[in-house]
Amino acid sequence: MTIMLDEAVYDGLWRAIGKRKMSQFIEDLLRPHVMGNPLDDGYKAMEQDQTRKAEAMEWTDALAKNMANETR
Repeated sequence: MTIMLDEAVYDGLWRAIGKRKMSQFIEDLLRPHVMGNPLDDGYKAMEQDQTRKAEAMEWTDALAKNMANETR
């Protein structure tokens, strides 16, 4: 594969990343955009789990109350 970049962009990439690490850097940047993001999938699955959602809300409410009591 050949990717065309503006010379200034290439020079900046070379200075910031290094010549031998460019391919991995670009792949790491692109992967979530073309392969999906497992973290997003996990959050979507969590949203569907009503029991877990209720437990999380209870936990955050309790945490907020504890923090409010500590600041007094």
